[in-house]
Amino acid sequence: MSGLLFLIPIALFMGLLGLLAFVWALKSGQFDDLDGAAQRILLEEDEEEERPARE
Repeated sequence: MSGLLFLIPIALFMGLLGLLAFVWALKSGQFDDLDGAAQRILLEEDEEEERPARE
């Protein structure tokens, strides 16, 4: 029984920490473009030819 007094606050803290990390990811734009990265893999573009040379 005394183990529960130790484990319940730890579990609540870890759940709150996970929720805060998820909200931070939402606000920072991590989930804005879900399909863009998947489609960029399939498109064949020569990005080196389109970009100007860096100096």
